[in-house]
Amino acid sequence: MAENIFGIVAVLFVILMVLRSAVKIVPEYERGVVFRLGRIIEAKGPGLFLIIPVVDQMTRVDLRVVTLDVPTQETITRDNVTVKVNAVCYFRVMDPVAAVVNISNYLLATQQIAQTTLRSVLGQSELDELLSQRDEINRSLQKIIDDQTEPWGIKVSVVEIKDLELPQSMQRAMARQAEAEREKRAKIIHAEGELQASRELAEAAAMMATQTGALQLRYLQTLSEISAEHNSTIIFPLPIDLIQALLPDQKNNNK
Repeated sequence: MAENIFGIVAVLFVILMVLRSAVKIVPEYERGVVFRLGRIIEAKGPGLFLIIPVVDQMTRVDLRVVTLDVPTQETITRDNVTVKVNAVCYFRVMDPVAAVVNISNYLLATQQIAQTTLRSVLGQSELDELLSQRDEINRSLQKIIDDQTEPWGIKVSVVEIKDLELPQSMQRAMARQAEAEREKRAKIIHAEGELQASRELAEAAAMMATQTGALQLRYLQTLSEISAEHNSTIIFPLPIDLIQALLPDQKNNNK
């Protein structure tokens, strides 16, 4: 009797283990790539499904977006400037069967492709392009990496250059260039102001030359301003024609 009970328990245990290995549950963000006797069957999921124990083997593939940090790469630009650049790459698996069958480790392979592509693209660009045309370089990196990883069932959505480190000598040279550029703009603005002021003064002088009364009023206004600001005696030369109207008629005096 005890042996029969032991045998039943053993059979139930075996059946439970078989069911456990046969029943698979895959979440929404994963797929299960099933191999039957070494041959690919299909990618199953999400949810619950059955496989044949021992005969079938399943490999899980994550379909979520992967954030891949590309390590710092040192390269020489086309104009012979040594720079250190790191980047970040966003991709996801679109075809889980290709990601399992066509490549042994798609994460490592994508990282290596991103590193070599980063060095290659930066080596074909000049420093000014790296600083001013970063968006175009990012799009070029994304397209090249995406084309190379497409046979693996991977879609690269975004590649962004994070940091661009320049040599200290180059940083000092760029700082001097920026300072010289600012001084140049300041001198140009000052010269334009002087030119505009000279034109206004020339127009004012021409108007005063034609209007004698305007010149006299300007003299009087200047005297008023000086007397208001300084408590001192000021000798201000006046032209003869300004005070002729105030002098008595010499002919009348002689008579």
